[in-house]
Amino acid sequence: MNALLIYMFKAALYLSAFYLIYYILLSRDTSYSRNRAFILISLASAMILPNFTLQNIKLFDFQFFGKYLTDVLVSGSSRGLEKSASVLPAFTPMNIAFTIYLAGSVIFAVKLLSDLINLLFLILRQSNRGSRIIRYNGFNTAGFSAMGHVFISKKLSPEEAAEIIKHEKNHLKRNHFIDIIFIGIIKAFQWFNPAIYLFNRSLRAIHEYQADKECLTSGIPVVNYQSLLLNQVFKTNSFTLSNSFSSPSLIKKRMLMMTKKPTSALANMKLLLVVPVIGIVFLFVSAFGKLSSSPSLSKPSATLDNKSEEPAIAPFVAVEQMPEFPGGDAALLKYLSENTTYPENAKKNKIEGKVILRFCVTENGSINKISVLQGVNPEIDAEAIRVVNTLPAFVPGKQGGKTVPVWYMVPLTFALK
Repeated sequence: MNALLIYMFKAALYLSAFYLIYYILLSRDTSYSRNRAFILISLASAMILPNFTLQNIKLFDFQFFGKYLTDVLVSGSSRGLEKSASVLPAFTPMNIAFTIYLAGSVIFAVKLLSDLINLLFLILRQSNRGSRIIRYNGFNTAGFSAMGHVFISKKLSPEEAAEIIKHEKNHLKRNHFIDIIFIGIIKAFQWFNPAIYLFNRSLRAIHEYQADKECLTSGIPVVNYQSLLLNQVFKTNSFTLSNSFSSPSLIKKRMLMMTKKPTSALANMKLLLVVPVIGIVFLFVSAFGKLSSSPSLSKPSATLDNKSEEPAIAPFVAVEQMPEFPGGDAALLKYLSENTTYPENAKKNKIEGKVILRFCVTENGSINKISVLQGVNPEIDAEAIRVVNTLPAFVPGKQGGKTVPVWYMVPLTFALK
C-alpha cells in the first residue's frame, strides 16, 4: 500500500516536470510529430523512472522520522492493559489516502472501459460491411473517429461530409486513437495529478493540428477549411475516447496554427534541456525518504543499539516496500502493548506521559539505533526501550529491489486511568 502511493507520487513529479518542459519549450512549435512523440515518451518515462533511484544520495533534510505508528496505551491496571491490547486502529491516514486513491482509479478505469464498450456497440449496430464510414443521427457533433471508423452526421451536406471524412481519415492513418487509449490508462493511475489533464488536452490538440495540416496539404484552401470549422464551432464531442472534428475548445488554436510559420529544425535543440530538468527530479526522488542526521523533534534522551555496527547506508524514512512486522502493524502494536510493563515506582508516584521511540529496521530486519525522542522519566523510558529491543525480526524494507534500513517511530502512552 505505502509502496504504491510513493510510486505514484514519484510518477506525478516526473509527469509534472515533463509537462513543464513541453509547455515552456515546445507547445508553440509546429513540429507536431516531434511534440506528439515527446508527450507519449514523457507519459511512458514518468511511469518507468520512479523504479530507478540512487541509493547513497542525501540532499535534503526531511523533518520527519519514518513510519509513525499509532499510539500504544500502557495502563497501570491489568484491566486497562487487557483492553489496550485488544483495541487496534482500524483507520490510519495512509489507509484513508490509499482508499481514496484506489476509488478514483477504479472510477476512471470503469469509465474508460465503458466508453470502449459503447463505441464497440455503436460500430456493431451501425457499420456497413466493407465500409469504415458510419452515418448516425442523435449525436450533437459533426463527426468523429475512433476504433478504425469515421462517424459522420447525416445532417451534413455532401460537401461538408466529404471534407470532414478526409480530416477524420487522417486521424485513423496516424493511429491517434491508440494515443487516446494510452493516455486514458495513465489517467486512471494519475487521476489526482493536474499534469495528466494538461497533457491530455495538448495531445488532442496535436492530433487536430496534424489532421488539419494533412487536409491543407492535399489542396483544400485555408479560408474554406476555416469556414467549415467555424460552421461547426458550437457542436460538441460525443465520446471522450474519440477525435472530434468540431471540438470547440480547440477551434481558435487550430485556426492560428494553420497560418503559423513552420518551426525551424534548430528548435529541436531545446530538447537538450530535458536532461538537466529530469536530472534534478531524479535527484529529488532519490533523496526523497532519506533522513537527515540531525533530529528535528528533540534530542534523544536515551539510545540503545542492539547491534554495534552502523547501517551500510543512511536510513530511509519512506521506501517502495516498507519493512513489515510478522502479522503487520496490528500485530506489532499488540506485541508492544502486551509486553510492556508499567514500572512499579512510576505507578506509586503517579507518573504518566507519552514516550516517543525511534528505531531503525536494518537491511536484515533486525532492530537497531533505538532512541527516546520524547521521554517521561528514566524508568518509563527504560521500559519502553526494553520492550522495543525485544521485537522479533521484521521483513526488511526494499528500495529499487534492494533491502535498505528504514526508520520507525512509535509512541507509547503510559496512563494510570
